Amino acid sequence: MPSHEVRDHYERHPYPHYPLLSSVRRHDTYALNLQALWARFNGEFLSPGEGRILVAGSGSFAVYPMSVANPRDEVTALDLAGASLRRARLHCLLHGRGNVLFLKGDLLDPTIAPGQFHFIDSFGVLHHLDDPITGLRALERRLLPGGILRVMVYGRYARQEAESIRRGMKLLGISNVADLKHLLARAKPESRIRNYLDSSWEARSDAGLADLFLHPCVHTYRIDEFIAMVRQSRLQPLLFAHAGALGDPSAEIERLRELDRRQATPVNIICYLGLDTRGASPPDDSALLQLNPCLHAAVSPLHLWPVEVMARLGFENPLLDTPARCFLRRFRTPLPAAALSREEIVTAQRFLDALFLVSCKTGSRKGL
Repeated sequence: MPSHEVRDHYERHPYPHYPLLSSVRRHDTYALNLQALWARFNGEFLSPGEGRILVAGSGSFAVYPMSVANPRDEVTALDLAGASLRRARLHCLLHGRGNVLFLKGDLLDPTIAPGQFHFIDSFGVLHHLDDPITGLRALERRLLPGGILRVMVYGRYARQEAESIRRGMKLLGISNVADLKHLLARAKPESRIRNYLDSSWEARSDAGLADLFLHPCVHTYRIDEFIAMVRQSRLQPLLFAHAGALGDPSAEIERLRELDRRQATPVNIICYLGLDTRGASPPDDSALLQLNPCLHAAVSPLHLWPVEVMARLGFENPLLDTPARCFLRRFRTPLPAAALSREEIVTAQRFLDALFLVSCKTGSRKGL
């Protein structure tokens, strides 16, 4: 599938089509924070402003929460479609995000956004490429050693209903949203199509309908197919982050493999991949613990009510009630793990698992 067909699709239908005044709370962007991710997977801290981040296939929105999560780092938005970039630029402008560079072009072109980047986010992009493996390698080449790549690809069985409808629209020659909506409006109550439309947030907008049912290029994956693609690069799975994911990547691969065997896998695959990452630093006596920068305001004493942080790593987050906020406030500057009691280390481990806290070896670079 030539890239110009995908580009033309998004020129007509910039996606996603969130209202321009839609905002995100910084604490809900915690899983995009570069300093926290670098510490999680490399056991050292990066200084704010030191990092370079690429949102590859940024669409019309994704670069905005990335900028919120990393306000002092250099963020680059790369996309094929000028219409998507214009809307993304306007969204960032309206919300005062000034640290974003917008580039129009193909991520397969090595002369555009050549790197090297600490973190690349390519969410829902590879499965729209004619050759996803080539796309993955192109992103890998832009990573620094220790670099992190987050990807989402469609799961075969999570996507099968939408794919069935998309193939039907193609056979019927439906190629524009007006005709698509006219046909879908005739779906009977309680029919498979009607049930799918009613349950899908994407089907509530024209851009979402176009992305679901009119996209010119879609691949879906079983877990073994995804892992086979990753193995054709130098990247390694670090953490799966879709709903219900297990913390250990090998265990999660086995869990998804069994679900795939029964054709019952309910999720798209979300995974953090690493290039020569050095591994986490356990919270032993040689470690410093520090708060994820995105949570500083959330743990403030000015918050009188419990704070719920949206789940981004596949499991429900701990509630930031008064005791939790009091505990986490201690880590706004690095605190030696040796200063904690055994019971406090147990509590800290919960927040480390959730990426609310991060750990590094004493003396490894500056704090966050």
